[in-house]
Amino acid sequence: MRRAFVVRAGWGDAKEVALPADASFRRYYRLQQGLNSALVMDAPPEREAVAPFVRVARHLAALGFSAPRILESEPEAGFLLLEDFGDRTFTRLLAEGASEESLYTLAVDLLIALHGREDAHRIALPAYDLGPLLDEAALFVDWYWPEKQGRPCPEQLRSDYLAAWRAVVAALPPAPATFVHRDFHVDNLMLLKEREGLESCGLLDFQDALIGSPAYDLVSLLQDARRDIDPGLVAQLYRRYCAGVGDLDRDGFAATYAALGAQRHAKVAGIFTRLLRRDGKDAYLKHIPRVLRLLDRQLAQAEELAPVRVWMAENLPDLTTPPTVVTDR
Repeated sequence: MRRAFVVRAGWGDAKEVALPADASFRRYYRLQQGLNSALVMDAPPEREAVAPFVRVARHLAALGFSAPRILESEPEAGFLLLEDFGDRTFTRLLAEGASEESLYTLAVDLLIALHGREDAHRIALPAYDLGPLLDEAALFVDWYWPEKQGRPCPEQLRSDYLAAWRAVVAALPPAPATFVHRDFHVDNLMLLKEREGLESCGLLDFQDALIGSPAYDLVSLLQDARRDIDPGLVAQLYRRYCAGVGDLDRDGFAATYAALGAQRHAKVAGIFTRLLRRDGKDAYLKHIPRVLRLLDRQLAQAEELAPVRVWMAENLPDLTTPPTVVTDR
């Protein structure tokens, strides 16, 4: 079916190369036809819908940001033909010795610009509110806890855990709603050398976007589950963001940043475990010790997280010690 889509799209003579798989069920293929190239997204319809990707890509482009253009689409079959941004992810560039400060500054400046747009949230997306935040936090007790403890989390403990998170989220100050990418980190950012300014930052993997707090994407970037970032640079970039956003309640933003950071780390520990146990993907296990350290540090530093900190102290006092399946690798 993919081959037939490629032919219908006018790329029947192109050379096709499969790209490395990511954490999703989607697969990507690069088409090379002479000097031109494009990407095919192959998303099994029963697993992944492509319509959200199309809608969000067009929204971001309308706002003036660099999302891949949709060249052709057959959403019912799960196929998209996309503009090819190349291979220069921030992750690859950093591994090759590119300036960490320059790349992260570009990403932070993009967030400042995005969150400064009054029309950023004018897209039909669900709210990133208590419901999805609790659903995500539950991944920790539904997937990571059994891996760590060797048994399912008892229902009462699970209920207490979610009650702790409910108390944390309910106490957060009101925040302006904005577009939330939800996976804003260096794996999903690309440097487009033919473009200038903020347009040189290409955006990927935004199909799960929601409307919520501006703190979430900043914490995704600066407290990255996949790599360590110089703490001095993190502090500098946090200050840059706060200075760049007008009318910011800094105390309220700091509280939300801390809470959403811990929520994300708990979620990611669950997701990385689920990728192993449900999907047979073990490439993310190496990041779990970092995620646990980030979670532990956030719980220790933020008074707003006291309910969750108490639950962890009572039920997982050795939080930063990962399961054997992780430490053995």
